[in-house]
Amino acid sequence: MTRNLIIAALTAGSLEAASAQTAHPYLGLWVTADGHVRQELRPDNRYVEARGTREAAYTGRYQITGDRIEYWDDTGFTADGRFVDGVLHHAGMVMTRSE
Repeated sequence: MTRNLIIAALTAGSLEAASAQTAHPYLGLWVTADGHVRQELRPDNRYVEARGTREAAYTGRYQITGDRIEYWDDTGFTADGRFVDGVLHHAGMVMTRSE
């Protein structure tokens, strides 16, 4: 019985995450024009930012409020950005969605 409850809870969590990912337009992969910086905004409010060949150069959590995004990196620094007309402006970079 307990095993079935655990499986049901895990399945429900997976469905919520999948629903959140399709529901919010800012989730997914954002990339600079040269492809050097790639930032994935995950449905669990975590991000992974790749720089060049470093696939997880920065990791942390984020919060989106309206068109504003705030970052709290796992190493302790903070940053922010803004979504304008489908473009993410973050730390002097301009990033567009990658499909």
